[in-house]
Order: sequence, then structure tokens, then C-alpha cells
Amino acid sequence: MKNSNLYSGEFACLEKANVDTDQIIPKQFLKSISKTGLGPYLFDAWRFTDEGFLGKKLSDRKINPDFILNKPLYSQINVLIADNNFGCGSSREHAVWALKDFGINVVIASSFGDIFFNNCFKNGVLAIKISQEQINEIFFQQNNNSQKQIEIDLINQNIKIPNIKLIDFEIDDFRKSCLLEGLDDIGFSLKYETEISNYENKLKQSRPWILNE
Repeated sequence: MKNSNLYSGEFACLEKANVDTDQIIPKQFLKSISKTGLGPYLFDAWRFTDEGFLGKKLSDRKINPDFILNKPLYSQINVLIADNNFGCGSSREHAVWALKDFGINVVIASSFGDIFFNNCFKNGVLAIKISQEQINEIFFQQNNNSQKQIEIDLINQNIKIPNIKLIDFEIDDFRKSCLLEGLDDIGFSLKYETEISNYENKLKQSRPWILNE
């Protein structure tokens, strides 16, 4: 995982409520257990008019020109701003893998599916909750002036978008620390590898039967 305290780039708005994980990455792509290679199939049923499958070349697909991520203006986005209850539905971690492999490392919404929200942080994707009023204002601004520049300061926990008042957000201290250090749960545990090893050695001395194989 890469560490970052400042996310800057371009965003696109997905003005759909209750986007579930099957819409993010359809079931036929769950055969893969790799965290990479799913980006081309992100929002597959919306980005394309033909049915996709693992290994199908992008050059062979029928692109839906009306879907926002297929529009040239939004071809380089790294932040997705969504409506409420984003990532609801099944618990597939593939949904986050697909977003990250596509190049999206921040998702902003007024609410998320709980499991999807947790999976984001486990995979180094920053998921931010802000109010529905703030989401609606961003939608309005983008629809009226094609605004797409964004800067997210993780240390100070705020979002800067031109023509919009500075937006503050909350984040759990542990998750914030892991993102800033580029650590997942295992990586965080390994920070204390020496302490863990010392504790195990003490157990071997005091209660050797606990660690007997």
C-alpha cells in the first residue's frame, strides 16, 4: 500500500443512489482472486453495451458513450463522488479491487454499505462520508461548469473543490494512521513484530504447553 497525506487530481460524479457491489463489479468477474486486472470491468454493465467476461479485450467491447467514465473529460479521474448507500449489497472485496485497479483511490459519498466501507480501508482506498447536502452541491457544480479538480488533505481532514466551501470530514484515527503510513491490517501488526516475538518467547518460558505443536 502507498502512503499519502494529500490526494489531488480529478473527480467524476456518479449520480446514482444505492449502487451495489454487483453493479460495481458483476458476478462473472468474481472467478478471479487477483487484486489486479479488474479495472477494465469496473461498472461493466454501464460502461459497455455488450456482456463482458474475464479476458475479453477492451478493443472488442461496445462502449456506452453516455456513461460518465467513458467521456473524454473524465478519462483521468482518481476520485469518485457517489450518491447515498454506495457499495451496498454483497460483501465482495472485488468491488474495491476494481475501483483501485481502475485508478480510483478515493470514494466520497453520504453513506456506504458497511462491508464495502471497511474493505476500502483494508485495501488502501480512502472512503469519505460527507452530508447529502454537500454531495448535492458538488453534483450541481459539476453539472453546471464541468468542475473536476479536487484536493483532499488527509492530515487536516478537508476537501477542496473550486467554487465550493471547504468541506471537513471525519475519519477513524486508526484508519487515518494506516493510510498515512501505507499500511494494511497485517502491515500494522508487523510494526510490533519484535514485541510479539518477545511475548511469545516469554510464553515459551512461563507456559510452554500453550505453544506446543
